[in-house]
Amino acid sequence: MSDFLDILAFGAHPDDVELSASGTLMKHISLGKKVGIVDLTEGQMGSRGTVETRYSEAAEASKIMGLHARVNLQMDDCFFEINEQNKRLIVEQIRRFRPKIVFANAVKDRHPDHGRGSQLVSEACFLAGLVKFETTYNGESQEAFRPEAVYHYIQDKYIHPDFVVDVSEFYDRKIASILAYKTQFYNPESEEPETPISSKHFMDFISSRMIEFGRRIGVDYAEGFTTERIMGVKDLTELQ
Repeated sequence: MSDFLDILAFGAHPDDVELSASGTLMKHISLGKKVGIVDLTEGQMGSRGTVETRYSEAAEASKIMGLHARVNLQMDDCFFEINEQNKRLIVEQIRRFRPKIVFANAVKDRHPDHGRGSQLVSEACFLAGLVKFETTYNGESQEAFRPEAVYHYIQDKYIHPDFVVDVSEFYDRKIASILAYKTQFYNPESEEPETPISSKHFMDFISSRMIEFGRRIGVDYAEGFTTERIMGVKDLTELQ
C-alpha cells in the first residue's frame, strides 16, 4: 500500500494539531482522504506528564481521529533550530508521504516553538521540491516533491483567518482527541504544576474560538487557517 497522503499536518508538540486542526482532519478523513500527523518534538520540556505518557496519549488521540500515519521526529523541544539538519528530517517525511496539502503551526504564537516550527516546515516544503536537494529514506533515494499548498492553523493568539472550515459534525470527537492528553489538561486530582492549558476554563476557550470562527460562516463550530499564497476558487457556489 502506498504511504501517500492527501493531508500531512505538522505540529511542534504532540497535541498542537489536535487543539487547532483535528476537526478539519477528521472531516477530510470522512470524505475518504488519507491524513497523517508529524510531531516535531516529544514535548519533553512540558511541565506536566512525561515523554512516555505523551506517546501513549498521542496514540490514543490518533485512534480517535482515525489517522493513517503518525511520526515523531524527536527534535529538541524548546531548542530546535531552523537549520539544514531539521529541514532535512521534514523533507524526508514530505517526500515519503507526498501530501497535496501541508498544515503547519501558527505563524506567530505564545509558545516560541510554534512560530519557529511554522517557519521550519514552510521552508522545508520549498526545499522538498528542489531536485538537487538530495535525501534518502530507509536507504532509498527520494524524488523531489513539493506540496500544492501550506496552510497554518491558528493556536493560542488570535490571528484573523484567511478561511475557516465547518467542523460542527466533528466537535465532540475533536474534544475527545484533545482530552486524550490526560496529563496536559484540567484534572482536579492532578498534583502536577499548573500551566496555561491546564486551567479549568481552557477547554471553554477552545470551544469559544471554534464558535467565533463558526459564526463567521453561519455554522456552530469552525477551525481557522491562514494561507501563504492567494487561493484559487473553481466554483463560487460552493463557498459559504
